[in-house]
Amino acid sequence: MTDFNVVDSSGWLEYLADSDRSGLYAGAIEDAAHLIVPVISIYEVFKNVLRARGEDDALQIASVMQSGLVVDLDTSLALEAARHKLPFADSIIYATALRYNATLWTQDGDFNGLPNVRYFSN
Repeated sequence: MTDFNVVDSSGWLEYLADSDRSGLYAGAIEDAAHLIVPVISIYEVFKNVLRARGEDDALQIASVMQSGLVVDLDTSLALEAARHKLPFADSIIYATALRYNATLWTQDGDFNGLPNVRYFSN
């Protein structure tokens, strides 16, 4: 694996909910010096929390997610992402991980078997 980490939105949601699976992602998330956060992950998590718990909680969580290096979507990253046979957001998250030679931590089956992915089956 690599020195840097990207945590997929599903991992963030497990961690933030303090679920029984939160420990799978805690090390990667809490190591802010090595954490890469695709801006689309902030969008996905914010939207989910906004619907479930309201704006105050969603804003607090978005703030927590910015403890790592937030990577914006630019043209170059969009073109890199388009080369992957993954759904839209997953492509951007994976391209971000590859750009930073980071390990992607996820429980999303779309990533299972891809290089630099630490996959946890449900």
